[in-house]
Amino acid sequence: MLTLASKLKRDDGLKGSRTSATASDSTRRVSVRDRLLVKEVAELEANLPYEGYYQGGKFQFETEVPDAYNMVPPKVRCLTRIWHPNITETGEICLSLLREHSIDGTGWAPTRTLKDVVWGLNSLFTDLLNFDDPLNIEAAEHHLRDKEDFRNKVEDYIKRYAR
Repeated sequence: MLTLASKLKRDDGLKGSRTSATASDSTRRVSVRDRLLVKEVAELEANLPYEGYYQGGKFQFETEVPDAYNMVPPKVRCLTRIWHPNITETGEICLSLLREHSIDGTGWAPTRTLKDVVWGLNSLFTDLLNFDDPLNIEAAEHHLRDKEDFRNKVEDYIKRYAR
């Protein structure tokens, strides 16, 4: 958030030195996007609940917000190595609201916010943990085969990569 706030201050400083003829529509669009993001990030500072297999782990995500936000979804990647049925070890994430077009109607819509994305990611660690339609098939099959060994592997990954 500090980086985004600093960018906004820098952009505001540049506005004074630019003539209106050089200020483009895309600059104004990005500025509106940045202001939306500052507001949304500020709302995310509340504590999220932690429970389940991944309790105690600290997982980092990279979020790329396109210029066309909020008409298109952000791109999100998990930077922390994890053993999870809906997140690959390379960081790809299976979460329907991150899809621009979704068959089930739960994909991205302009009314969605980054807060929805964070809550969706949080749900992947609790109630949306999906073993029936996995992205990481090996992790899902591991859970079906031996739940206790799955839990042990998750705990091992947390100790190694998520502290």
